[in-house]
Amino acid sequence: MAEDWTNGGFGLYIHWPFCEAKCPYCDFNSHVSRSIDQTAWRDAYLSEIRRAALETPGRVLTSVFFGGGTPSLMDPDTVAAVIEEIRRLWPTANDLEITLEANPGSVEATRFAAYRQGGVNRISMGIQALNDDDLRRLGRIHTTQEALKAFDIARNTFERVSFDLMYARQDQSLASWKSELDQALSLAIDHLSLYQLTVEQGTAFGDRYAAGKLRGLPDEDLGADMYILTQELCERHGMPAYEVSNHARDGAQSRHNLIYWRYGDYIGIGPGAHGRLTLCGARWATECYSNPTRWLAAVQSNEAEKPRTALSSGDQANEFLMMGLRLKDGLDLARYANLNGSPLPRERLDALTDLGIIETQKSKIKVTDQGFMVLNAVIRELLGA
Repeated sequence: MAEDWTNGGFGLYIHWPFCEAKCPYCDFNSHVSRSIDQTAWRDAYLSEIRRAALETPGRVLTSVFFGGGTPSLMDPDTVAAVIEEIRRLWPTANDLEITLEANPGSVEATRFAAYRQGGVNRISMGIQALNDDDLRRLGRIHTTQEALKAFDIARNTFERVSFDLMYARQDQSLASWKSELDQALSLAIDHLSLYQLTVEQGTAFGDRYAAGKLRGLPDEDLGADMYILTQELCERHGMPAYEVSNHARDGAQSRHNLIYWRYGDYIGIGPGAHGRLTLCGARWATECYSNPTRWLAAVQSNEAEKPRTALSSGDQANEFLMMGLRLKDGLDLARYANLNGSPLPRERLDALTDLGIIETQKSKIKVTDQGFMVLNAVIRELLGA
């Protein structure tokens, strides 16, 4: 019998931890540094890639994702060297997706051309807002005009381009979000990631919120209206949601993120990177040390990862449920039962079905449009939390 991870595929995530500035809403592992030794980082990535390949010989790689941080600050020669080594060490899918995240402020036509020449075939651009006042509030270092120029460069260089927008921002009205989303959908894009702004602890926004100084955030009703409007507009433009926050034209879904949501295996390389790896029938959670200086030094002694955590069958089933319910395609009940050793309790499924929050179709359960608005509550109920 095929191992469970093959249902989701096999990917590789590479974390570049550096940014030009730290955004006040960001809780990712990102750091501002005046000086970066690109050669040292290239050598470290290559070393870790070789180590990972020894554990996973012969696996067909379907996706590579350069995330961050701001990977568009990476030297194109570093990106090209990493991709070349990846292709040397693993068999790859014919349609291998290689994504690089970019911020508009670091986009240059010659730099993007070099990324493409080095093997990148998809760009994910962090635009976040299409008006200058909100960009300043979000701590972004680019303007709307720069964002649109960067998008044009990306679109003229790569066949596949996605960008991110946030909604439910401070003092944002439903009408202004509609106007902004209409503009985004008019740009001939094929993928959009649309996130509701959340205030995370440990961020500058989190500190302001705790002190009562982050004003103008929408209430729950307005946030829900914005979510509903987002679904309607994207559907109308032929870009339905395939995941709770991601929209795409047919065939343009992010293959890398689908590995996560379909609970495949993925290797995480770089400071703070996480992974899930099945070896000899056991599934492991992996995590690299997050401090860039420590990680870089630890690579020399093959100790860039923290001690791995073995995931029990119940742990795996719970993770599969939490990830899979985010997808419009829904959750395979038989796969859950196989991981867990027992099926989801019928009484919980029936109760949520009666509320119109989930529906059962053949061997799958799917969260309804109404259910996606309270997805965390649905997950908690099914987990029995």
